[in-house]
Amino acid sequence: MIIPDVLAQLVQVAIAGAQQAGELPRVSIPNVGIERPQNPEHGDFATSLSLKLAKPMNIPPMDISEIVVSFIPDCVEISSVKVTPPGFINFRLDTAWVQRQVGCVIHDGVHFGNNTSGDRKRVQIEFVSVNPTGPIHVGHARGAVMGSTLASVLKAGGYAVTQEYYVNDAGSQIENFARSLLVRYQQAFGRQTELPENGYAGSYVSDMAGELIELRGENLLDLDESTALREIAPWGIEHVLKGIERDLESIRVKFDSWFSERTLFDGNDYELTMKILDNRGYVVKNQGATWFRSQSEDNEKDNVLIRSNGAPTYFASDAAYHYNKFLVRNYEQVINIWGADHHGHVNRLKSVVSALGVNPEALTVIITQLVALKRGNIGVRVSKRTGDFVTLQELVEEVGSDACRYFFLARSPEAQMEFDLDLAVRRTQENPVYYIQYAHARIAGILRQAKEQKVEFGAADLSLLQAPEELQLIRKIIELPEIISAIIRTLAPHHLPYYTLGLATSFHWFYDRCRVISDDTPLTWARLKLVDAARVSLSRCLSLMGMDAPDRM
Repeated sequence: MIIPDVLAQLVQVAIAGAQQAGELPRVSIPNVGIERPQNPEHGDFATSLSLKLAKPMNIPPMDISEIVVSFIPDCVEISSVKVTPPGFINFRLDTAWVQRQVGCVIHDGVHFGNNTSGDRKRVQIEFVSVNPTGPIHVGHARGAVMGSTLASVLKAGGYAVTQEYYVNDAGSQIENFARSLLVRYQQAFGRQTELPENGYAGSYVSDMAGELIELRGENLLDLDESTALREIAPWGIEHVLKGIERDLESIRVKFDSWFSERTLFDGNDYELTMKILDNRGYVVKNQGATWFRSQSEDNEKDNVLIRSNGAPTYFASDAAYHYNKFLVRNYEQVINIWGADHHGHVNRLKSVVSALGVNPEALTVIITQLVALKRGNIGVRVSKRTGDFVTLQELVEEVGSDACRYFFLARSPEAQMEFDLDLAVRRTQENPVYYIQYAHARIAGILRQAKEQKVEFGAADLSLLQAPEELQLIRKIIELPEIISAIIRTLAPHHLPYYTLGLATSFHWFYDRCRVISDDTPLTWARLKLVDAARVSLSRCLSLMGMDAPDRM
């Protein structure tokens, strides 16, 4: 149950009743926003809707609120509804109902917080999609963690989600990578060759050249360059992709689909895309090149689709790829998670999607900002081009998968972030990962002790849970469905680690002040049941974030 939705419905019913009774004028009603008051003394939830209605209704907001409250029907979840200046309507949850939710949470178990709002709507999330020219570095990992967590939450909301990696295995970057690999291969045999401009200088290229020598020996030396590149490129791509897949799995990121860019050209997706755009008047020839003529106010600039030498641009590939997503595979919603360097491409992609006859609102592009690593006060540079970078594999080996996932997820994607390597490995309360997982380990220890003492608490009297620490913990536990719903609505999974940290804090506060297993048997049973509900909620959060829920630490 999502309480804000219940309360919003109550307010809507009340306003409709007041309008029908002639107590309020019939004006358009905006969405009912339900929020949590900053001061808990004002209640558990509040709405400021009356302040928005004062002008169109020409009635003071306090008067509107009093009328609305008089029409709110009785509701088992709510004990009181009050009006406070300058016109807020405040709701307080019924204590008996709150207590009963402990049993409901335990009953739901691993499904706690789920809803069916998605109605099996087909959603594709495409993320990471790094060129297969080198290992994943920490900058890519931020989008990886965000995409996989968002997929988990959308699945919890009843969506049919596909996680896809778009393999850019065509174009100039692949050519530069293959040439770089060939140069390192030749240099290993004493050939005097130089890396191409914009080549890849990382040590991993030399390592790959060594593996290529073990596999092929000297037989590539006698081939002309074009033939050698055709031999090397597929092997290099496959080798890098295996490493990327391995590194992503180390932070529990797996894809349902690895989509090859080359298939767009091997099949007919590219040709059909260009034909549709041409037939609809979006294509113009100029100076030997083929341009996309945008008719969107957000993207007034024309963009090259096909260069004068006949080679398609990345924009043309993107157009064909999204033609495939929407019009071949028929996804109803597409979410792309891109790095900060792709910000300028968003509007033109939405324009071409619209030109293909797809509602651009079905496409959401989330931009993740840069990640800065630091160790103490010393920054760690990240640069794939120069080879001076920290790979994801190195990061996982230093701080672990759980720390990677939590810290990358903890900030909104539009905010730049610093990843503190020292904090991530600290076993103190300062480290949120340790603090949260320690809460789960504490919970597991309590339940383990109860099991060893053969304490059964299935028939507990939950009305005994009356201490402020107990009720506050229950209230925090039952926020999870609301958090999941909010993430689905906003596509902002950074709310989940923030909530989880708050949940752990509420449990530690309860644990420090309320002895769970005591001589008071009825209270022991009730508190054990509360601890079990906290286990369900906390483990659910950790699971959605792709993190471990340890029983011991």
